[in-house]
Amino acid sequence: VGRPVIGYVENRAVLTKPAAQALSAAQADLRPFGLGLLVFDAYRPQQAVDDFVAWSKDYGDTRTKANYYPQVSKESLFPQGYIAERSGHSRGSTVDLTIVSAMPPFKPLDMGTGFDFFGQESWPDYGGATPQQRANRLLLRNLMIKNGFKPYAQEWWHFTLEREPFPETYFNFVVR
Repeated sequence: VGRPVIGYVENRAVLTKPAAQALSAAQADLRPFGLGLLVFDAYRPQQAVDDFVAWSKDYGDTRTKANYYPQVSKESLFPQGYIAERSGHSRGSTVDLTIVSAMPPFKPLDMGTGFDFFGQESWPDYGGATPQQRANRLLLRNLMIKNGFKPYAQEWWHFTLEREPFPETYFNFVVR
């Protein structure tokens, strides 16, 4: 959105205990290979989701279009599934992440797009990705599935714990 999002006071990832434990197991699986996980987003308050929804309906605000949705119109963000009025993130067991080298400067593996890029290029099975990008995406996907997460079909970085403890609850506490 190009500005701080409502509902986030601190730069902190919050997850349910089962999701955090599963994520820790995924991190442990990568450690012997000199790799680790970088979390972009985890729990998201409903007020943040509401802020995203309001932003998406302001068709005049396109300052982040070139970087995050160059081929998708803002009017299409809802119908194409990039933004929704309810987010699995608000249930506390969804995480957006990537794989990085485990040593500073913690360089991310090349996934072909950045995090939160809206377009087919971000779909896990996008055919235009290089073989290395497809391999990196597959590594992340298989790692997360092995550790109890299910992937989202339109974002290589988005995973929800299969047996999330609050599947019908959308929390709204501020991230502090």
